[in-house]
Amino acid sequence: MTTDPRAAKSYDAMNDSRAIKAYDAMKNLGISKEEVKPVLRNLLKVYDKNWELIEDDNYRTLIDAYFEPMEEKPEEHKRKAPVEDNDKPPKTQQKCIKPFQTSSSHKLLSQRRLSDDERMSSLPSMAARGKKSYSAAASSAGLYSKEPSHQRKNMSSDHHQKKITTHNGSLGASNGNLSIKSLSKGSRQALAEDKKKSVRYVDDITKGSENVKVSLLDETESEDFPKFNYIPGNVIYQCANVNISLARIADEGCCADCSGDCLSLSFPCACSQETGGEFAYSSNGLLKEKFLTDCINEPQAHHYVYCKECPIERSKNESKPEPCRGHLVRKFIKECWRKCGCDMQCGNRVVQRGLSRKLQVFLTDQGKGWGVRSLEDLPMGSFVCEYAGEILTNTELYDRIVLSTSNDRHTYPVTLDADWGSEVGLKDEEALCLDATHNGNVARFINHRCNDANLIDIPVEVETPDRHYYHLALFTKRNVSAYEELTWDYGIDFDDHTHPIKAFKCCCGSAHCRDKKQKGTKSAKTKKLKHTNAH
Repeated sequence: MTTDPRAAKSYDAMNDSRAIKAYDAMKNLGISKEEVKPVLRNLLKVYDKNWELIEDDNYRTLIDAYFEPMEEKPEEHKRKAPVEDNDKPPKTQQKCIKPFQTSSSHKLLSQRRLSDDERMSSLPSMAARGKKSYSAAASSAGLYSKEPSHQRKNMSSDHHQKKITTHNGSLGASNGNLSIKSLSKGSRQALAEDKKKSVRYVDDITKGSENVKVSLLDETESEDFPKFNYIPGNVIYQCANVNISLARIADEGCCADCSGDCLSLSFPCACSQETGGEFAYSSNGLLKEKFLTDCINEPQAHHYVYCKECPIERSKNESKPEPCRGHLVRKFIKECWRKCGCDMQCGNRVVQRGLSRKLQVFLTDQGKGWGVRSLEDLPMGSFVCEYAGEILTNTELYDRIVLSTSNDRHTYPVTLDADWGSEVGLKDEEALCLDATHNGNVARFINHRCNDANLIDIPVEVETPDRHYYHLALFTKRNVSAYEELTWDYGIDFDDHTHPIKAFKCCCGSAHCRDKKQKGTKSAKTKKLKHTNAH
């Protein structure tokens, strides 16, 4: 009889020195090794043998994971508390937060508890804080908040919110809070029945529109649930002139004779001409280091072009526009088109294949609102996502902001001006930008960081050679570790007081922050700052 090597490896992990310390810590709570072992094994599987997450806060996660099933027992096994002052228990209070845009195909989801496997797979890396206890069932079409109830309903959709509970107090803290060693056996039930709070978790905010799910985690409950409609790609709002047709793609600008993967050819095909006769991508799906380095150095090279009559300034004051402030000359990636003969797995079709990395929207703790992190390590040159939103003319954007109320919160718009230097006399319907405030994808949550962000935006041609419209793709500038927040430089001019959206007070934390207002002022250091892109 042979032994499964995976089982042997698991056995070793369950009996090494770190596991023994965990058993000893739980023994002080009166919990035997036999009871702890299956819980610890599941946590090691969920956290990919990352002991730091389990040992953090004096084994807080392990304690929570052990006591959680106790609270799932049927009601008749629990001690019944008398109902005071009323013969009937109070009715559940419900609050419905209406979304910006709803769809009949995405109905409000019911509330339910996690199964053991789901609970283990959704445990966060940080303990939740606070005393309020409620559960929220959510889909990307809306949020439903509910006060505590003893009844649990099953959810029929994959796009659901999971309930994660933690206990009050910080176990192991030295400031008078409980420590494991100070707890007796009788403390087990008290700990299990202690007040708890819910951590909001949405399994997939994309409504199933992406190749992979994008989860959302709120461990603080200090921010309203984001209200927007998720779209995986850009959509025209109204007047934008985006002409996508095969007739506009010249035969010499595509590789109709190719088949399979263009990157496997001994000689680069016509689609590589835009990037100097070499493809921007390597065979492993990453940007080539030289191309990435050139893109990173573009702002330092100060290659700017200036319009004789800038569409942005014209949208602000058509009768007397201000001089152009300049537009950065950018490198483009030209991917293979629909007219090309290669297949969709071609190495030169990275952006158009869509999202492939495991991303999570989370609530930051630096006053920046929502942010995005990767749940996996990302090597340098990885495609993360594109910035998707409504395609507006600059005039439409300006009018939209002027007509908005003071309570509206806008994401910072992206101007598609990478090739305005080659255009003469751009019409308003050709001077375009992207606005993800009401309709957008996961990129709308990525926070700004001055100069040393870990992402870079690069223009990508996918459907049309007309460069007044293109895709804006975000790639990693360096190796990015799992759970590190993703950031990119919006290219904000903090001194431009005429921009339709006023530049936020930057709290990026970079040593190279361009927001001079934040430096050397006491109020800037003590005041809780909020990004315009806090969503």
